[in-house]
Amino acid sequence: MRRRRSRRSSRRRPRRREVSEAWVPKTTLGKMIQGGRISSMEEIFMEGWKIREPEIVNLLLSDIREEVIDINLVQKQTDAGEKSRFKAVVAVGNNDGYIGLGNGKARQVRTAIEKAASDARLNLSFVRRGCGSWECGCNKPHSTLFKTIGKSGGVEVILIPGPRGLGLVASETAKVILGLAGIKDCWTRSFGATRTIPSFAYAIFDALKKTCSLVTPEDWMR
Repeated sequence: MRRRRSRRSSRRRPRRREVSEAWVPKTTLGKMIQGGRISSMEEIFMEGWKIREPEIVNLLLSDIREEVIDINLVQKQTDAGEKSRFKAVVAVGNNDGYIGLGNGKARQVRTAIEKAASDARLNLSFVRRGCGSWECGCNKPHSTLFKTIGKSGGVEVILIPGPRGLGLVASETAKVILGLAGIKDCWTRSFGATRTIPSFAYAIFDALKKTCSLVTPEDWMR
């Protein structure tokens, strides 16, 4: 006796075609990267290019990570009433000298985080690392080369180089940002309204960006 196949099993479900969205660059920098004329982030910062497309960072830094720093509910008074939106602050980095910080607003939390992540990629900065502590002298990139001061709003943060094995002597927010930048040993001192997490995060980001603003004797030798 032949068994009758059920109608449900005889029907074949069509396979869904995965449509890959190809990136079409709109800026000159994006076209140069797609054409193979620029192949690393170091070339972009050395030439002084401005990153205006987040896809550039995704293409050149495949190991980049995202961390949500803060999410707040903000309200705006209009003629129609109050409008509530979420504001997210996101930090991105590859744990090896590159860090970015951005914010975004939207009615949904997920959309706000996506906007903040894209903004952080556009604000990507290079962090100069080294061994600036007089107690160490190992000449390895585990800390900063010198003391830097960052400011944002009513917050001021000082980053002091530390010896190897010290760790990050900082708050949890600072540890996340410094870790994404590749800083393993560092002292921090903060002043002002440090409970305001967005201002505190941007003050740390400002201090990290200033590691490339000063000229060291090694730069003159080069």
